Amino acid sequence: MTLTYVPADSAFHRLDPRSKLFLQVAFAAAAYAYTTPQGLAVLTTVAVGCVWAAGGTVRTVAWGYRFSAPFLLVAPIVAGVTIGQPWFHLADAFSTGLASYRIAIVLLVAGSFVRSTPVRESRAAIQWLLPGRPGRILGVGVALVFRFLPLLRHDLVSTRAAVHARCGTERPVHRRMRIVAVAGIARALGRADRLATALTARCFAWNPTLPTLRFSRADGPVVLLATGLVVAAIVRIA
Repeated sequence: MTLTYVPADSAFHRLDPRSKLFLQVAFAAAAYAYTTPQGLAVLTTVAVGCVWAAGGTVRTVAWGYRFSAPFLLVAPIVAGVTIGQPWFHLADAFSTGLASYRIAIVLLVAGSFVRSTPVRESRAAIQWLLPGRPGRILGVGVALVFRFLPLLRHDLVSTRAAVHARCGTERPVHRRMRIVAVAGIARALGRADRLATALTARCFAWNPTLPTLRFSRADGPVVLLATGLVVAAIVRIA
């Protein structure tokens, strides 16, 4: 399962996208301010709560980020290894491991936002936050990324499956990687051309009619939680 919007009626689906965006930023600030195991343990409960409130599970959201897992797992080992005695610094590996874990829980909250927020609402929230042309450019970029990345990933997976179906596993790894990469780039360029043609045919505009954003009572607890995280981060840094 990849990270895309999933229609549902969860608590997060009913929230204003600006509240969820505020919570993301506040959670990231708190995660980078509280780097101790105790602080990260508290933030983990918040991250898991966000996933649950978005109608998902930690397993499904984490599976969407599985391609980042090798980097997060290898980083502590690389940080701990040293040339010469004692060959491995446990303190360096531990601190880097906490940093990797911090990134992981931030990704969980981000996945909750993606899962519970339609692309048009995300664009509307960004353009509300950044009015004018910069907000429009960023909003268009986010919308295209959310729509384009799942398709590119599907192309790579289908190409790899086609290679395996043709006894590709008997070929060297570097040749298989080259075939998948070349096919993926070719399909990406083809999709980009078709996307440009489609945008031109639909008279792409910088000021489309976006959904109306309204805060509700359900946004109150989320805004209070996000505000508390920002205050806690400021107090910690100060």
